[in-house]
Amino acid sequence: MPKFLRIGVHQSNVSGYTSKAWCVRRVGSAVFLKWGGVEVQGTGAGRKVYWTRSPQEKTVRCGTAQRAQDYAKAAIARRRSHRYEPLAGAIALRRRPAERGTDLKRALATILIVDIVGSTAKAAKLGDARWTKVMGHYYAAVRKELKSSRGKEVVTTGDGVLATFKAPAAGISCATAIQKAVRTLGLEIRVGLHAGEYSISGGEMVGLAFHIGTRVAAKARAGEVLVSSAVKDLLKAQSTISFRDHGMHQLKGVPERWRLYRVEA
Repeated sequence: MPKFLRIGVHQSNVSGYTSKAWCVRRVGSAVFLKWGGVEVQGTGAGRKVYWTRSPQEKTVRCGTAQRAQDYAKAAIARRRSHRYEPLAGAIALRRRPAERGTDLKRALATILIVDIVGSTAKAAKLGDARWTKVMGHYYAAVRKELKSSRGKEVVTTGDGVLATFKAPAAGISCATAIQKAVRTLGLEIRVGLHAGEYSISGGEMVGLAFHIGTRVAAKARAGEVLVSSAVKDLLKAQSTISFRDHGMHQLKGVPERWRLYRVEA
């Protein structure tokens, strides 16, 4: 079964990142599809790829073998245009240890979301090979600043990164450092930060706080770092960080309206 891994976040010499995989297989007049999030561990010949959870599956019955073959070729071509590459070997489903008890572990953190502005247009302009190289440098720069600021990478989504920090000041400092670093690559990013509680279930982080952070980032323009009122309230004693009121906003799918603030350089 051919397997395709999104190469926008693929780096052969980096371990411990997440991506997405599609599997396409034709049997007679039927096409079997399987897709979902994956986690990459190890590098080089020792690299292993795991499904982050049970993948989704679909069977398409095309009527004839020729139609099935055409469908499979078209499905593979579409995935390649989205910067996927062939992935050798099987994708395993990682077995997670059984949870002790039914209580969820809860934690409080500052959540940072980074997203490249106009990534589709830039990818089309540069072409797959150059864009893949740029993205490799982009993720390397982001991870360097996360390490310096003691941030924890949670997940990568396409050309975005979600990370957590114990202190909001560290998250803001990291956001501005990432902006400066990626500008040397000709990239502009938007950044959103929110502080809130989340739960850890089965080794995964879940909670409304992550959705709020994503919506805050979506309100930012190129070059902007926006924070929610929750972040600003935690930084009342931090006189070195300046904010400008960005007004009240309705965040899609989130209850109530939220006041946002722009970080001033």
